[in-house]
Amino acid sequence: MTAEAEPVPLVPLEYCGVREAEGPLVVVEGVEGVGFDEFATVRLTTGELRRGLVLEVHRDVAVVQVLQGTAGIDPATVTVAFEGRPFEIPVGEGWLGRVWNGMGEPLDGGPPMLSAVTRPVAGSPLNPTAREVPRDPILTGISVIDALTTLVRGQKLPVFSSAGLPHFELAAQIAAQANIAGEPFKVVVVAMGITHTDATAMRDALEPRAEAGELALFLDTADDPVVQRILAPRVALTVAEHLAFDLGHHVLVILADMTSYCEAVREVSAARGEVPGRRAYPGYLYSDLASLYERCGRIRGCAGSVTQVPVLTMPAADITHPVPDLTGYITEGQIVLSPDVHGSGVYPPVDVLGSLSRLMRKGVGEGRTRGDHLAIAAQLVAALARARQVRDLADLIGTTALTETDRQYLSFADTFSSVLVAQGTAESRSLEDTLARAWLVASELPRRELTMLSAADIAAYYSEDETDPASDPTAFDPAPSDPRTERSAADPVIETGERDVRA
Repeated sequence: MTAEAEPVPLVPLEYCGVREAEGPLVVVEGVEGVGFDEFATVRLTTGELRRGLVLEVHRDVAVVQVLQGTAGIDPATVTVAFEGRPFEIPVGEGWLGRVWNGMGEPLDGGPPMLSAVTRPVAGSPLNPTAREVPRDPILTGISVIDALTTLVRGQKLPVFSSAGLPHFELAAQIAAQANIAGEPFKVVVVAMGITHTDATAMRDALEPRAEAGELALFLDTADDPVVQRILAPRVALTVAEHLAFDLGHHVLVILADMTSYCEAVREVSAARGEVPGRRAYPGYLYSDLASLYERCGRIRGCAGSVTQVPVLTMPAADITHPVPDLTGYITEGQIVLSPDVHGSGVYPPVDVLGSLSRLMRKGVGEGRTRGDHLAIAAQLVAALARARQVRDLADLIGTTALTETDRQYLSFADTFSSVLVAQGTAESRSLEDTLARAWLVASELPRRELTMLSAADIAAYYSEDETDPASDPTAFDPAPSDPRTERSAADPVIETGERDVRA
């Protein structure tokens, strides 16, 4: 009886027919059995090996995206081997506490990531029927976000910024401070197209969390190959998905800057000779962004969740630019940073009236944050909108012509900015502190103006100031300096419930 021979592993066939090498792409002729997104190895005459992915196959021609770029490649001598499988990375908790480049190679001097379990970086599509509605909050320690645009587990909530605003500082602060109560929580940060100065600042800001084994940091600098920028978010999301859906962690993924990512997609598209779309971006930019943004959420039967905070800069502060425009279609709200607020010296410079968390209702309230949370948030936003109208009116007619209530709204806006919004870059506030500040700001207005709050909440949290006439709901003087509004006690009046009107 003869023993069965062990199967001989197949050696990938190497092709020499490289027609051209341009930008990040090489075109290989005469191939057979090659598929889209297949992993390839490019061998130079010096023995150097470079990795690549198949972007397109047409008959016997394959377009390969070289991850390390094509600099130094001679089409006449280079060979390309196709592995017959997609690009995969090892997964596990070994990524945590480390710093990596966009392809998952170590930048901290440590060993490479090794694991018996691998996953393709393209990810696996989620069954829509298996998704659960995002719920329960992730607290960032930043008052203006936690109070008014609460981040919910499983949500994708982008930050819209523009050049010169501290969006990287805000992203680092969120990554350093974000937490949930009593459950495993991890953070994955991928920074794309950043300067070496920003990379160093990001590493320094996140070092404590990395040392605690709670964070994986992926850095792609501006001088790295453009193809690495396209790969970086996919590597990071693959790591996050395994931590969440296989190991049961709640994972926050911060992607910054998505505009740099989209510019890399545009550059590769131009190198492929594709017909450009709006502002020279490829027509498939929407589906490309969706393939990243939709890799988050909660899955029925899985304990963990993936939450995304993409950060993007709007060229010329244009919110109709393709990147923020398409991002807004896919995500559930936005946090908008304002140059005007930044110019006033307030950090974080959030434009509250332009910001929104569409899933906030699912993540706040009794049993999650506090019963009055949603109501006080709505009241503050409504009052801030009124204050902005009053400020526009004051610019036209002057503050002396305003009513006493209008002046109180102006005072409210100033207190809102200084007490609730303004915060240090390393300051983390508890939810109790944030809501206490919210009620302190609301108490700048008289009780009669707080129409969106219940009497029970006002009785419990409203801060009385006996020296302030606003604390007396019957005290109302539409224009004390105007003698035409003065009347004697003998004048007959009609009680309207808001003010005394001459009969």
